[in-house]
Amino acid sequence: MDFSKTAFLFPGQGSQMVGMGQALAETSTVARAVFAEADDILGLSLSSLCWEGPAETLNDTINTQPALYVTSMAVLAALQEAAPGAAPAFIAGHSLGQVTAAAAAGSMSFADGLRLVRERGRLMKLAGERSPGGMAAVIRLDIEKLTAVCAQATETTGKPVQVANDNCPGQVVISGDNDALELAMTLAKEAGARMAKRLPVSIAAHSQLMESVSAEYGAAVDAATLNLPSMPFIGNSTAAPLDGLAAIRAEFKSQLSSPVRWTESIQYMIGAGVTTFVELGAGNVLTGLLKRIDRGVSGYNVQDAEGLSALLNG
Repeated sequence: MDFSKTAFLFPGQGSQMVGMGQALAETSTVARAVFAEADDILGLSLSSLCWEGPAETLNDTINTQPALYVTSMAVLAALQEAAPGAAPAFIAGHSLGQVTAAAAAGSMSFADGLRLVRERGRLMKLAGERSPGGMAAVIRLDIEKLTAVCAQATETTGKPVQVANDNCPGQVVISGDNDALELAMTLAKEAGARMAKRLPVSIAAHSQLMESVSAEYGAAVDAATLNLPSMPFIGNSTAAPLDGLAAIRAEFKSQLSSPVRWTESIQYMIGAGVTTFVELGAGNVLTGLLKRIDRGVSGYNVQDAEGLSALLNG
């Protein structure tokens, strides 16, 4: 496998599932060691939660974020053992996956990244309790029209709703106050959306409603030790490489309430010569989105020994 034209991608919330990482940990000593280290750092059996559930507990934001982070880092460890020196041309993560990408690129230690995503999950849950809201996926309505729809819903209700994730052409997620969100969903359908559906989340991620915890999360980001990444690291809110430590810290802080520009991020990497994208971690959400962004590139999902073999022998 030639990694010189490859990008590594790390998933965010929505990719979690009971059993994630278990099959790999049963076949890979290094992957199992990553889970064991996480259990030790957090002082709880995150591995049991990932492998056995229950789903309600795993789906609690405070648990989901570290669970996804650890699963991805375990997969990365297995890949690095199987292909020593494998280094992609670019690295990126979707939402919380951005912290995973930073750790994978050597910008922060595994332990610091784990503590940061745990705190991120705690604070985002707290923000949801302080300012209740939700998220919805809107299918087949261009982002310009959807942005206008959100502005109209915000003006009408006096409450915020905004574009949160530009995942791929034809699939955009909006986020905000429940009343404004419901109106935006109705307006989106009237504007021609094929579907507008609430997502099973209890927080309004990547919206103004996260701003109530911005100072606390900013302090956590500032307390984390950062290093320059070993490869270009694409920011969610910039859709371009983050230039320097100050830019990485600023990205982490702003990302809680800023949109994830995923379509543009993928397009940037393709424009820079990437032909293969490797999703490391639970599920295959990002690989599925890739097919809707550009069918001319290859995508691999690696979450177990079979996926790893398919990548290295493909």
